[in-house]
Amino acid sequence: MAEPGSVFAPEGTPDRNLALELVRVTEAAALASARWVGMGDKESADGAAVDAMRVLLDTVRMDGTVVIGEGEKDEAPMLYNGERIGDGSSPEVDIAVDPLEGTTLCASGSPNALAVIALSERGSMFDPGPCVYMQKMATRSEHADLLDLDRPLPETLSLIAERKGTDIRDVMVVVLDRPRHEDTVRQVREAGARIRMIPDGDVAAALLAVTDRSPVDLLWGIGGPPEGVLAAAGIRCIGGQIVARLWPRDDEEREAALDAGYDLEEVLDADRLVAGDDVFFAATGVTDGDVLQGAHYESAEGATTESLVMRSRSGTVRRVHARHDRTKLRDYARAERDA
Repeated sequence: MAEPGSVFAPEGTPDRNLALELVRVTEAAALASARWVGMGDKESADGAAVDAMRVLLDTVRMDGTVVIGEGEKDEAPMLYNGERIGDGSSPEVDIAVDPLEGTTLCASGSPNALAVIALSERGSMFDPGPCVYMQKMATRSEHADLLDLDRPLPETLSLIAERKGTDIRDVMVVVLDRPRHEDTVRQVREAGARIRMIPDGDVAAALLAVTDRSPVDLLWGIGGPPEGVLAAAGIRCIGGQIVARLWPRDDEEREAALDAGYDLEEVLDADRLVAGDDVFFAATGVTDGDVLQGAHYESAEGATTESLVMRSRSGTVRRVHARHDRTKLRDYARAERDA
């Protein structure tokens, strides 16, 4: 028999794939925020995604706690860290959610904005505590053993080139365009490797780095822990590896992390960031990108979305192309909100 609170059914019968329910949530968020693409208003775009996601989350049969959300309760009235979501029935799960990953990308009409959600057993997701940043590296399975946060990045890229049997000039690393990365970027270019700079959206970049036949070989940089946990959930499903380490910005943040019991030298891999045995991940494109096409409003009545729907236990990766009737969506959302 299944364990209490598990999504597993008794042996020999079909079990429940929560990712197939979660994709409805990311589709709703993507469709709502897509109305704000290129409008220069990232707050309204994010708010629309949060509102749409919230309506559908309470229809999912689960007892969920938001571990990675929009912030603390006072800063984020909905989908805040610690919020309980779902209809309250089993299973008990942790939730990581970013209703609009890449708010600036959406506001500017740039590629790779996503609506993302991940789910795993209760108590399995890493809580970054007071730390705002973590150092991250991600790559596909055949290079996973080469990841090392302490080795100079040009050396790691040389090892990847050797593993691939190519020149280092054929290796590409994706890096967030931030002043804190300038020295390393200069070293990588001097070594001869190529760099793809991105303004935001390192969940999409991490997925690109672990995807077979991708032009990107490695994700590297110092970015947000929430994106690291979400990326790890996707990597648990699709394959590859991520390693990360908390990166306090100053002495005050370092002391707060140490006082809270965090080991700032610990290397966190995908299994540590999301430790559950059954991880679910869903993402829907908001703007067109390398991983997913965006949400497109093609007529007064119809819209289309493209999503990734994944589960670690089965290793199944689905790419879902959906057509949506806008009138029915509006009526459904209104009924759910009034219920």
